[in-house]
Amino acid sequence: MSTQLTTPTDRQSAETLARGKGEPEWLVSLRGEAAELAGSIEWPKPEKVRIERWNLTAVGSYEQPSAVSSLAELPAEVKELVAEDAENLLVQRNSGVVWKQLSAQLASKGVIFTDLETACKEHGELVQQYLFQAVGKDEDKLTALNAAIWNGGVFVYVPKNVEVELPLQAVLFNDNAGATFAPHILIVADANSRVTYVDCVVTDKSKANGEFVHPAIVEVFVKPGALVRYGSVHALGEGGVDMSIRRAVVENDGRVEWIIGDLNDGHTLSDTKSIMKGQGSTSDVKVISVGNKAQQMSLTTRAVHFGKSSDSNMITRAVMRDTASAIINGITKIEHGATKANGVQTERVLMLSPKARGDANPILLIDEDDVTAGHAASVGQVNPEQVYYLMSRGISRQDAERLIIYGFLAPVVSEISVEAVRNQLQRLLERKLEG
Repeated sequence: MSTQLTTPTDRQSAETLARGKGEPEWLVSLRGEAAELAGSIEWPKPEKVRIERWNLTAVGSYEQPSAVSSLAELPAEVKELVAEDAENLLVQRNSGVVWKQLSAQLASKGVIFTDLETACKEHGELVQQYLFQAVGKDEDKLTALNAAIWNGGVFVYVPKNVEVELPLQAVLFNDNAGATFAPHILIVADANSRVTYVDCVVTDKSKANGEFVHPAIVEVFVKPGALVRYGSVHALGEGGVDMSIRRAVVENDGRVEWIIGDLNDGHTLSDTKSIMKGQGSTSDVKVISVGNKAQQMSLTTRAVHFGKSSDSNMITRAVMRDTASAIINGITKIEHGATKANGVQTERVLMLSPKARGDANPILLIDEDDVTAGHAASVGQVNPEQVYYLMSRGISRQDAERLIIYGFLAPVVSEISVEAVRNQLQRLLERKLEG
């Protein structure tokens, strides 16, 4: 069953679909307003990337999800990404969630881990406080589009002083290019809580062969003294355009850790931002990416300091092959009054082909005197002698390039402390390098 969206910016279609799913009236109204906005405002304009040349209209139509009775019913490519003995798991297929489970122990502590659509119905007052508060629905056409048509999604709430020791895991996949695939992820970690959330966003490439757009938004709220570790690996198919906006708001002595793997086969717009509002707030971001064929990638990390003694660290490493291109932007903004703030960033791009392109753009915007900030950036091609040396030892060119890529990315991958994220990243990295 599917409900056709006549256009991504049609208010009536958005509201009709929302009411048909039994969504609360406040959400129906939000979707209608966003649909109108999407028809009148512009797409984001990332540096040196003309995303308007991409096919951004292939949002598809809503596909009614059908729950699975066991994980064995999922595609093999999806099942291999599920951690062994996963106690806390959510799976979204195309337009909706088909599996979810939360351990009784965490549920008894007040932890909420469910799809966002269900959360809007069962925990409406809580969700309404935070939904589209870190990312405004009126920022650009992408945010408005997500607000109008998002489906499935994830909602996590961790009460005060609760520590979630095992990672909460989500696998979001599409196997129908004609179905709307637009998750929205909302995480709220209350004061002095701890949580690790891990997700994989993938395509079942044996079935989803057409063009599609994945307009996704992530909002993370880190309350005083809380810690959120967020790991996400994207491996969408060649026909897909992945447009993912991630944003965290960090309060006093809170900490957010982002681990992002952009391993898509299609065009990618990835923007990850931490807003350090509180004193002593910290952010650590690690991004790795591999591009091949004619991929175009815009990878941006941002840190905005408002709080005194706030600290940010951003590391991005990208490998470009064939005729792929990547624009890597690192932006550190220290606002007036954020004394003793510290912002450090590093961007490195390795090109394995003379036709590949990589630009690294470190940007420091400092409006306060009593701070420290620094950056490092490099763009270069692989040394041919390294390839020839490995080939002289009986290693094929393909395997030689693979070893060089692993060596280039290893310093970032090895620093990932969350084993589940590290294993999934390595698995999907191997899958991409094997083609």
